[in-house]
Amino acid sequence: MLELQQIPTDFATTQASNGQTNSVGISVALALPFFLSLSLVKSDIHDYRDALSKCITFFEGQRSGLLPNDQRLNWRSNSGLRDGSMNGADLIGGYYDAGDNVKFGFPMAFSTTLLAWSVIEFGELMPPNELRNALVAIRWGTDYLLKTISQPNKIFVQVGDPIIDHNCWERPEDMDTARTVYSVEAPQTASDVAGETAAALAASSMAFRSSDPGYSETLLRNSIRAFEFADNYKGAYSDNDGVRSGACPFYCDFDGYQDELLWGAAWLRKASQNDTYLNYIQYNGKTLGADDNINEFGWDNKHAGINVLISKEFLEGKVYSLESYKASADSFMCTLIPESSSSHIEYTPGGLIYKPGGSNMQHVSSIAFLLLVYANYLSRTSQTVNCGSVSVGPTSLHQQAKKQVDYILGDNPMNMSYMVGYGNKYPQRIHHRGSSLPSIKDHPQFIACKEGSVYFNSQNPNSNILVGAVVGGPGEDDVYEDDRADFRKSEPTTYINAPLVGVLAYFVANPN
Repeated sequence: MLELQQIPTDFATTQASNGQTNSVGISVALALPFFLSLSLVKSDIHDYRDALSKCITFFEGQRSGLLPNDQRLNWRSNSGLRDGSMNGADLIGGYYDAGDNVKFGFPMAFSTTLLAWSVIEFGELMPPNELRNALVAIRWGTDYLLKTISQPNKIFVQVGDPIIDHNCWERPEDMDTARTVYSVEAPQTASDVAGETAAALAASSMAFRSSDPGYSETLLRNSIRAFEFADNYKGAYSDNDGVRSGACPFYCDFDGYQDELLWGAAWLRKASQNDTYLNYIQYNGKTLGADDNINEFGWDNKHAGINVLISKEFLEGKVYSLESYKASADSFMCTLIPESSSSHIEYTPGGLIYKPGGSNMQHVSSIAFLLLVYANYLSRTSQTVNCGSVSVGPTSLHQQAKKQVDYILGDNPMNMSYMVGYGNKYPQRIHHRGSSLPSIKDHPQFIACKEGSVYFNSQNPNSNILVGAVVGGPGEDDVYEDDRADFRKSEPTTYINAPLVGVLAYFVANPN
């Protein structure tokens, strides 16, 4: 048995102990007033363009597979080149979700959806080269997701045994752990992963529509296939015996598969404008939890995102039957406004949105993204949100989002940027194997599973800078210890960065 005390399990493990830590949740808690944030040392206007560039670059550090010649983080090299081969499939490529070497399909698909949504909403605000880089990041995800549904009535949901992987501290280029493939075949169920894959492909088809219409059509066509699988065989992927041991407790479906069906249908409606998916939303919405008004958004729970996305058609005066989604989106926004009587979000003393459980920045970046998207919808239709005694307009939502992104970039009690490589002070010892171990280009000798422990336990800064990685962030007291072993605070994830791409793109064009 490996020495677990030397190498603690990664962040994803903690999600099993509290199903509420896996997606953006609004805690009924302190609702701290914003005057507490006066203790912050305010910087000059941030270089949002630089932060955007770094935020996108991060995804290159998470790549699995055969890396291209223009790879910018050149301390990384090829990995996982035999993924899927033992199962007669090509599953090379995709992203590692966080600081480990496992490819989890559920959060990878969600990250791809949010990258695409960032481009759909804010791509026109990106500098042309960064828009191109964002599309490259999306395609690295979609090319892999297409492989996961390449066989009829089957979806590959994961590559890599997480228990074995998490017991090692090993570079992805060296990994010799089991590359177990987990899949679901009809009539087994995978509505959540297949529904999120459908959403990712549909959203991405919109992102590529002008630059690569042929690829866009391929994505849309396969999105329809993925959604049919999700809808025809209803149930959670982690309910299957063959998958549960790999997915749980890391990325179980804690909150049910119904939201992914509604989410997938919403994206297919948006991408295709086909009334079939509008009818699906109208006829199945209540059954799938549309009226539950759950104020969460993340890789496992899509409700707040669904309400914001679907409300657009109502706001534009196109489909009046979708009014309930607008009402739910309004309700969610009111929970985020301190002046609102329905505000019930928890903040750190320094003003950061805070939800207990670990990897808090996933909540911060996702909420900030929804704030800006909804603000744009309201602005374009000259509408506001009625929060009881106060009326909230787009400007207020923009300001709430800006406070959060500025905190991430350094306007906080630690005077620290939580994005690696941005600013003068940022985390040096992030919980990330490839970053903490010497590059294979500097140290070509094989580093075995337990041989990496000396680097994990070292107090030295990481050997390689994972540019753009946003860590889990400080605790409820605004304190960050920069401790590699404290994975709840020091581990980056793709689903932290994905929505932040859109947020930063907005502030590139609107810095004040």
